[in-house]
Amino acid sequence: MRGIAIETDRARGEDRRRRSVTDRVAGRLGGITVFGHRLDETWAELRRRRVPTHWTNLFGVVSVASLVVVTVTGILLMFFYTPSSADTVYAGSYAPLHGTVVSKAFASTMDITFDVAGGVVLRQAHHWAALLLPAAIIVQLVATFFTGAFRRPRRAMWLLLVLALIAALASGWSGYALPDDMLSGTGLRIVEGILLGIPVVGTWLASVLFGGPFPGRIIENLYPLHIVVFPGALLVLVALRAVAAWRHRPPQFPGRGRTSENVVGVRLVPTAAGRAAGLFLVVTGLLLLIAATVTVGPIWLYGPADPGNAGAGSQPDWYTGFLDGALRLVPPGWEVVWLGRTWTMAILAPLAVVGAFFAVVAAYPFLEEWVTGDRRDRHLLDRPRLAPTRTGLGVAGLTFVAVLWAAGGADVIATSFSVSIEHVIGTLQVALVVGPCVAFTIARRICFGLQRKDADLLRYGYETGRIVRLPGGEYVEIHQPLDETERARLGLPDDATGGAPRPIDTETGPLTRRLRRRMRLYYEGGPIDAGPDEHEAHDATRAPAPPLSRR
Repeated sequence: MRGIAIETDRARGEDRRRRSVTDRVAGRLGGITVFGHRLDETWAELRRRRVPTHWTNLFGVVSVASLVVVTVTGILLMFFYTPSSADTVYAGSYAPLHGTVVSKAFASTMDITFDVAGGVVLRQAHHWAALLLPAAIIVQLVATFFTGAFRRPRRAMWLLLVLALIAALASGWSGYALPDDMLSGTGLRIVEGILLGIPVVGTWLASVLFGGPFPGRIIENLYPLHIVVFPGALLVLVALRAVAAWRHRPPQFPGRGRTSENVVGVRLVPTAAGRAAGLFLVVTGLLLLIAATVTVGPIWLYGPADPGNAGAGSQPDWYTGFLDGALRLVPPGWEVVWLGRTWTMAILAPLAVVGAFFAVVAAYPFLEEWVTGDRRDRHLLDRPRLAPTRTGLGVAGLTFVAVLWAAGGADVIATSFSVSIEHVIGTLQVALVVGPCVAFTIARRICFGLQRKDADLLRYGYETGRIVRLPGGEYVEIHQPLDETERARLGLPDDATGGAPRPIDTETGPLTRRLRRRMRLYYEGGPIDAGPDEHEAHDATRAPAPPLSRR
């Protein structure tokens, strides 16, 4: 027995010597415990997990790619940028500005553009990525809203995404002013006017932000916000959302073999991760290509900022255009003198409207749950047509933002089409009130129509165009029945009919109970069942009788 033990120990020693260095390192790394789990267990879980394949999942990768490009280029720009409002005489490579008194921030930005190798590409990549980042987050929000992916257990993920959008907007705005050119100076003058127009605390807020009379020390105050506070908050929010996505399996659209208990798709590692890495590289490459070929932010044409001048026809970056539009659509003369102070609605009304809009967007999952009383976990997404009221509200919200965004360029619209600026503003003021209502009604009716179309397809199948004559002399069209995959895609999700939603709380007041019941009945004005006698609520038009179909 002793000889056998010696031989076994000798064999183990030889096996240990035959193992490569990488194998030994991998073995030790696999035994490391992180958050209570060994790395090899986490790796095994990554390989076991599956994710659904749908085009709406791509914008998360686009957001991450934009965020990485913004972060990397921003860190590199820090080595060359001087965040100072102190005056200096420009003596760089751009001859038209030689001898001009500019701020050190503007001079350093000009040096990055003309004197640092690859500096202009670096600046423009940073700018283009900052333009793409909020667009990708907005598309994520829109897709999440219309498909109902914000419902339990993912309400916190919705809040994190809304906060991430706000952090991205704040990061872009704070970086917009750092070059200290004429365009950014005009934008800062508008910001100062907004702050001063806020009663009671406006003067104090302007003093804190600018550090004194305009322009004060705005560059020095915005710089830490741009490089630490807002990007740090954005990175934390993205990390928290990734952790929440790991805890809750990804939602999926209904289909054949897809239930609330499984996920039909490809493996997270290596298939989904490989595809995401490829898209990441494509987005990064396109951003660098655009940065090398398309000019953005030509500060040498704008010139340095001047407190006594403003750029004519200046326009903000696209993601803050709706804020400028909200200011332009306020009718003139909205001022009230109260408590010895002048309360100007030209400032308070846009702030209240925009703030209320973001508050409603953030609280919508909770509002919908309160109206419907549905507290169940939802792992299957809705087709937008199956939630007509939600879809109508989403289209109305997009119309509202689109009108504000168009108002931000009202002067450009008036100049381009040779019309009066007053007519443009008046039309947009009417559209801001009427447009969302019309958009809601049209979108909701279209959803009901698409529901009827799907119901007809489920009952009768596709039209083939083949007309046959029956023995009795009647002519009918032959329909092609749907296969099981199409029927599962067009039908209701499994978790839409399983279990009754939470009833209305009987302990609330009678008025609240009646209001909530009516809101629920209106909100749940669909879907239309595939039965031949079912029809939309409050619609007197009966569904047509099923035609005779023969193969």
